[in-house]
Amino acid sequence: MYDYAAGKVDWMAAGRPTEGTLAAQPRAGQRARRDVPRSRLEERAGEASARALAAGWQMSVVVNDHDIVLGVLEGLRLDAGAETTVAEAMRPGPSTHRAHEPAAEVAAKLAKGGRHRAIVTTPEGELIGVAFLDDLLATEVRAPEK
Repeated sequence: MYDYAAGKVDWMAAGRPTEGTLAAQPRAGQRARRDVPRSRLEERAGEASARALAAGWQMSVVVNDHDIVLGVLEGLRLDAGAETTVAEAMRPGPSTHRAHEPAAEVAAKLAKGGRHRAIVTTPEGELIGVAFLDDLLATEVRAPEK
């Protein structure tokens, strides 16, 4: 048994600012879009889908009361029946990435797997945002979103 003390990697994985020689390297958390639609297990999938589509998104991330990622509602699951709950329609346990992962590495993993987006979370699973392949590959440096 030991006492765990959070360190530098935990700090970076939570999307907090860094300094040093690699601080300018784009990270997944910096490229993640924070305005991703969120939905709850108990709400109707049709309502969650309509809200996501109205906001211009083809997905909604399913979270609990603490913003912990539980699943994702996308693709055909967005077309679930009006009476279907998000819990019934979602794909549970989506893979996630940490904010400190280099954007280029996450982009390479996505491209290799034929995927176009990465859900970015803290080490505790709290949603930070969604990083799309095009955003991860962008060469311009932008300030982190708040």
